[in-house]
Order: sequence, then C-alpha cells, then structure tokens
Amino acid sequence: MTAIKFGTDGWRAIIAQEYTVDNVKRVAEGTARWMLQQGMKQVAIGHDTRFAGQLFAETSARVFGALGIKVVIAKGYVSTPMVSLATARTGSGLGVVITASHNPPSYNGFKLKSHLGGPLAPAQIGEVEDLIPDHCALELPELDELQSQGLLEYLNMEQMYLDHVYANFDLDAIRKANIPMAFDAMYGAGQNVMRTLFPDAHLLHCEYNPSFMGQAPEPIHRNLGELSQLIANSPDIALGLANDGDADRIGMYDQDGRFVDSHHILLLLLLYLYRYKGERGKVVVTFSVTDKMKKMAQVFGLDCEVTKIGFKYIAEIMSQEDVIVGGEESGGLAVKGHIPERDGVWIGLMILEFMAKTGKSLQQLIEEVYEVVGPFASDRDDLHLRESQKQDIIAACKSNAYKAFGAYTVESTEDLDGFKFNLGEERWVMIRPSGTEPVLRVYAQAADQAAVRHILDAARQTLLG
Repeated sequence: MTAIKFGTDGWRAIIAQEYTVDNVKRVAEGTARWMLQQGMKQVAIGHDTRFAGQLFAETSARVFGALGIKVVIAKGYVSTPMVSLATARTGSGLGVVITASHNPPSYNGFKLKSHLGGPLAPAQIGEVEDLIPDHCALELPELDELQSQGLLEYLNMEQMYLDHVYANFDLDAIRKANIPMAFDAMYGAGQNVMRTLFPDAHLLHCEYNPSFMGQAPEPIHRNLGELSQLIANSPDIALGLANDGDADRIGMYDQDGRFVDSHHILLLLLLYLYRYKGERGKVVVTFSVTDKMKKMAQVFGLDCEVTKIGFKYIAEIMSQEDVIVGGEESGGLAVKGHIPERDGVWIGLMILEFMAKTGKSLQQLIEEVYEVVGPFASDRDDLHLRESQKQDIIAACKSNAYKAFGAYTVESTEDLDGFKFNLGEERWVMIRPSGTEPVLRVYAQAADQAAVRHILDAARQTLLG
C-alpha cells in the first residue's frame, strides 16, 4: 500500500509504478466519500493527452458511480480549464482532472477542482487525503450501466469552453488585426481549441502524442527551442504562444524569438485590465513572482497580496475577494472575468486582444510596462540534487548561513515559502524545493539578463561549492 499525498497541485506519480489503476481507484474513492460527506451529488471528470488518460478517467467515473455520484465526463482529451469551467457551469460539486500538467511524460496525476472552477482549497484537499482507503474494495459498474441509470453523462467540454471564449473576447478585432502568430501545443490538450480559433497560425506539436517526444511539456524557454527558432527565422511572426500538457500554463515569445516570462505577462495583464479596460480589484501573486507587481499595484492604487507558492492559494482568495489579476512564476495566470483558474489559452487571448486593440507590438507594450515599474529581467535554474544535498541546503537557509552569494551581499531575507535573499538595487535570489518534482529551484531578478545569469551562477557556486 502506497501512502498518497497531494503536492502543490494535485497527486502526481510515475505511471505503472505508483500511478496505477488500483491507486487511482483509492484516490477516487477517498474523493467520492469526501463529496458524500459534503452532500455533493455530481462530479465533472476529464483527462488530458497523457498515456492512458481515458482509462484512468473512466476508472474514476466507475468509482464515483459505484457510490451513487453522477458523473459528467468529457469525451476525448480536454484542458484543465475546460474541466474547471464545466464543473462550474454544470453545477457539479467537484471537478477531477487526470493530468500531471507539465511533469515528464512518465507521470500522470489527479487534480481536484472546486465548484467555482478553481483548485480545491488546501484544507479540503487534506480532508480528502484522510479518506483515501488502503484498498478500494468497491464493486465497480460498467460505464454503459451507469449511463442507463442516469449516473453518467458525456459532455462536449471543449465546445462549452469555445462558446465561453466567443462570449468574452473581441475575436473580430483580433482577426482584423491579423497578428501573425505561432503556437506550440507541446502535444498537449490546448491544440484543438487553438487550431479552431486560429487555423492560419503556425502550429507546432499539435498532434496527439502521449510520449511528448520525451520532453516534459513545460512551456519554458529551454523546452521551446523549436518555437523560438521558428520566430527568429520568420520576420513576419509577431507573437509566439505555448501551453503545457493540460493547457493551464503559458509560455510567450516576442517577434524576435525572445522569451517573455510570466513576470512580464502578469504586468502586461495588469496594465491592460487597469489602464485600458478600466477594471479594478486586488492583485494576488505567489512568493516567487517579481516585486514589480507590488510596485505597479501601488502606482495604480490597488491592494497586493503575496501568497505561498501554488495556484490553489490564489484561487482561494479569488473565490472570496474581487481579484483583477492573480498568478505564479511558473506560467499559471488568472484574470478577472473568467473562472478562478489559471488558463494558458485564455491568457494568450488576452495578450492578443491587447495587441489588437492598441495596434502595438509585444515589445512596445513591454516598454509601456517599463515606463511604470522600470526594466528588469529574471530567470530560474532547476538543480537536480541528491535528497541529502537538498536537505543540507534548506537547513543552511533556515539557519541563516548564507550571508552572500559571490560578490552579492545579502541585505535581508524573506521566508514565506522558500527563502528569498534580497541583494539590494531590486536584485534578489530565491531558493525553494519544488512541490511537484525532485529538484531545488533557484530564482533570480536583476536589471538585465546578464546580471541575472551572474547571480544564478554565483548562487550555484555558493550552494554546491
């Protein structure tokens, strides 16, 4: 029996090792029993493009059905935001997504979504964990049996999502602007909706391939060389977009093939919503996001709250307060007017609409951001270390052992979630173990990319010797 724990964003494990049909049954039973305790009678279920997604989704559906909970299930693969939207729109008590998001292809996972369409709150996830049995002994009905009993309904979640897009974006303005775009689906679940919306775009990796060609579908620069090169070699392309495996994260490139990180995208979103669309609300970001978001919020007279890392913390605030923009460094971003969920496709459309409405290039819009908060750059290194090394570094952080990183003297330290070392002149380096992968993440911010690289190299040297 494997002890099953949910990490920063759901339960994830390697397929055929810990991620097995039997263990999925256990997680589904614990989830179903929690739903029954809450008086919930319906669940929405979907899966992305990962290996055996349909098998694991249907296995989960049979468990829920065995306990008398009605299942609304997607036919074919869908993105996480599609399941989240369907959960809210169908009045389901909970949503379940079979996905490991951006993890390597050998992984699959199990995400839980609230009735509002965002991640389930951490306290509730803990309650679900406590109900996961050592073994699932339920007699599972077949799908057609559940359907005949009215306990299973198939839903076109992708079309529901498209209808939501049509109702909320000025697609005519976007199309008239005729912004040449390249899109990399990374073989993930965003491929069909983007092909439908932008059939003339340069499309990369928009095929079903559960192997992801051996590449973890995380939309960060080192994984998107083909997209970057395509844009750099194609002077007509003005924007590059990429999504992760379940399409809730975004990667972005400007017309020169330069990566635009989530910090800059968050600032662009806040600028667009506040200055151009007249929206107001609270700004919520996780601990690893640039402090330039605080600065822009202050300039605009908006409240800003910093949370622990994990979009679930942002979603919890979005469910209770009026939030204009929320996001995390890893590409999970959310905006007012949508469900309280990160959504890579939705955010890409927001930036496209911003460009179309203003007639400005992405570079020009970023310059407008810099006029408000000043120029900056940021980056992240992922250090694959032995567990003992990782724990030694964390222990050193806790004991304030690091007084400098190379030539950079530590002026102050923050430890909300990980350890952020402020180096003066709006420079910082942050150290935190991943909640979903066996790596130590090291983040840095400085005035330009060369300075960021210098800080990251100094941090690596200090940490590893």
